[in-house]
Amino acid sequence: MSSRTVIRGGLVITASDEIHADVLIEDGRVAALAASGTPAAEAFAAERTIDATGKYVIPGGVDVHTHMELPFGGTFASDTFETGTRAAAWGGTTTIVDFAVQSVGHSLREGLDAWHAKAEGNCAIDYGFHMIVSDVNQETLKEMDLLVEEGVTSFKQFMAYPGVFYSDDGQILRAMQRSAENGGLIMMHAENGIAIDVLVEQALARGETDPRYHGEVRKALLEAEATHRAIKLAQVAGAPLYVVHVSAMEAVAELARARDEGLNVFGETCPQYLFLSTDNLAEPDFEGSKYVCSTPLRPKEHQAKLWQGLRTNDLQVVSTDHCPFCFVGQKELGRGDFSKIPNGLPGVENRMDLLHQAVVDGHISRRRWIEIACATPARMFGMYPKKGTIAPGADADIVIYDPNAEQVMSAETHHMNVDYSAYEGKRTTGRVETVLSRGEPVITEREYTGRAGHGVYTPRSTCQYLN
Repeated sequence: MSSRTVIRGGLVITASDEIHADVLIEDGRVAALAASGTPAAEAFAAERTIDATGKYVIPGGVDVHTHMELPFGGTFASDTFETGTRAAAWGGTTTIVDFAVQSVGHSLREGLDAWHAKAEGNCAIDYGFHMIVSDVNQETLKEMDLLVEEGVTSFKQFMAYPGVFYSDDGQILRAMQRSAENGGLIMMHAENGIAIDVLVEQALARGETDPRYHGEVRKALLEAEATHRAIKLAQVAGAPLYVVHVSAMEAVAELARARDEGLNVFGETCPQYLFLSTDNLAEPDFEGSKYVCSTPLRPKEHQAKLWQGLRTNDLQVVSTDHCPFCFVGQKELGRGDFSKIPNGLPGVENRMDLLHQAVVDGHISRRRWIEIACATPARMFGMYPKKGTIAPGADADIVIYDPNAEQVMSAETHHMNVDYSAYEGKRTTGRVETVLSRGEPVITEREYTGRAGHGVYTPRSTCQYLN
C-alpha cells in the first residue's frame, strides 16, 4: 500500500531556491514539486493534504553535533536518545549525527556498538554517528577504514581534555593521514588543553572558582593556536579538516586564511556563540554555570565576526553541540570549583528558531538559513540529497514553518530533558508547526504525533565538498 501526502500553498525554501510550490510525497519520499495553482500541481492526488498557505515549507534541520547520554565529568548528559530526538523534532530538526565514544584501551567497534544500543528503537527521527577517537594505535587506524566502509565517515579528535579524550599532535597526524587515504573527515575540538590545564590550576590557586573563570582560562588565543596547529597538521597529512564549535574571532581568522589558500578546511559554530556571551557566564549565584561549555562563550564583540564568517562562508555549518546537564544536581557539581562543572548546553530544540530569528534580524538570508542548518551539514557528512533538501527522491523530512508566530523560549515549555533554558525569556519570531520525518507526521499542528523507534540509523557517504 503506497501512502501519499500533498503539501499545498506554501513557500518552499531550499538552499538554492524559493518557490510557491505544492509538494507530493509518496512512500516516505518527495515524489514531485509543481508551482502552486498550475495544472501539474492540481493533478497531485493524495490521502492526506496539508495546507501550508502563508507558511514556509523547508527541509528538516540536520544537526550534526549532538551528545545524547554522553558520560562526562562523573555524570551523563540528561537527554536520552528518546527525549533528545523528540525535542529535536519539536524544533524542526529531523536528522541528528551523534558522537559514539571510544574509551582509551578499547576498540572503536566497542564504542560504536554501545551507541547503537543506546539509540536503536528509541529515536523519533533519523540518526547517524561520528566516532570519537580517544586512543590512536595501529588497530584503531585499521578500524577507521572499516568504519568508513560501513557509513561512519567522520572521526572526532580532541586537542583539549588531557587524560580523557586528548590526542597529542603525533596521534592527530596519524589519524589525519589515515583519513586522507580512506576518505574520512577529521573533526577537531581545537583548544590547547595542556596550556588550559595550567591556567585552570593557577586560577583555582588564586581562589578564582566562579563559573566566569571557566571562560577566562580557556582563552581565545588558545583556541586560535590550536585551530592553526590543526590546520597545519591536516596540511601535512593532505587531509580535510572540520573544526567544531568555533567561538573566537581569532579562530575564524585562521580558518579564513586556510580557505583563502585553497585548503579543505571547514568550520562550524553554534547558536550559543551567536546569541550568548561571557555576560551569561558572569551571572550571579552560580547561575553562570548553566552556560559553561567548551569552547567557552566569548565577549559579545566576537559575535559580529561569527555572523560575518557565516555570510562569507568561512563558517559553513551551525550545529548545537547539544549536551545538556541539569542545573540542580549536575551543574552544581562545580560549586566552589568551576573546573568540575559539566561542560555543555541544551539547544537541539532551539537552533532552527534562533537561526530564523537571525533572518528576521538581517544577519543572514532565508536561503542561507537553510544552507547552514540543513543542506551544508547534509553535504558535509555524506547525506545529501537524501537529507537537507526538498527535491524528487529526497527523504520527505519536511517542516511546515510559521514565519509570523511569536514565541518566548523557556524551560517551562521546551521538550528537552533539562531544568533550564539557555535562552530563558528570549522572544523569537517564527515557529515550527508540523514536522514530517520520511513522510510520517512527528509534530502535527503543534502536537507530538511521533514515536520512539520511528527514527532509523542512517549510514553516510564521505564528505561531498572535497576537491
